[in-house]
Amino acid sequence: MSASTPTPSGGRLVRRLLQLYGGLALFGVSSGLLVAAGLGLEPWGVLHQGLAELTGISIGVVSIIVGAIVLLLWIPLRQRPGLGTVSNVFVVGLAMDATLALVPPVHTYGVRVPLLAAGIVLNGVATGLYIAARFGPGPRDGLMTGLHRRTGRSIRLMRTVVEVVVVVTGFLLGGTIGVGTVVYALAIGPLAQFFLRVFAVPAPAAAPAAVAGPAPGRAILRP
Repeated sequence: MSASTPTPSGGRLVRRLLQLYGGLALFGVSSGLLVAAGLGLEPWGVLHQGLAELTGISIGVVSIIVGAIVLLLWIPLRQRPGLGTVSNVFVVGLAMDATLALVPPVHTYGVRVPLLAAGIVLNGVATGLYIAARFGPGPRDGLMTGLHRRTGRSIRLMRTVVEVVVVVTGFLLGGTIGVGTVVYALAIGPLAQFFLRVFAVPAPAAAPAAVAGPAPGRAILRP
């Protein structure tokens, strides 16, 4: 094999990196579409929008700041960030601001509803892409798994508690809660589960099944 011919392992790494950064960028785009639709945001989006309204800073920059703060909370929880964790902090916020700069204001439901639907579906696609790449969870997901390990409570309970606090705080600060918030909550789990399977990166052929890690979908969606 010549030096210029990529090895199977190298090919997998390239695919994983493309999935990671493509997924994170698409996540930012989908979050921007949800903001543009104005029909309700996902829990952390409500908080980011509320803080943006309070401070006058763009929602993408607020997302970066909040992500960095949440990442600092990993220290007492003894969580270890990966490349995907750190990249998540910056790429999502930048892509969100870029999307909002390109999408003109919309006022009719004939445009807002399709934007909402597109944002939710693309958010599921993005989640499948970057989590299946296996470069580490996002800061907010890692916070929930860290709390689960430290408290012994289920991930489902920790996620519920954290997201209720986040969405209530964001709403009080001026973030948008609406039908989109409810639809997102109902749809994102099945969408993420489906696209995690679609974008799963095949394990190396030489890896014994007995020591192979869990499939990404089962690893993060287990309660």
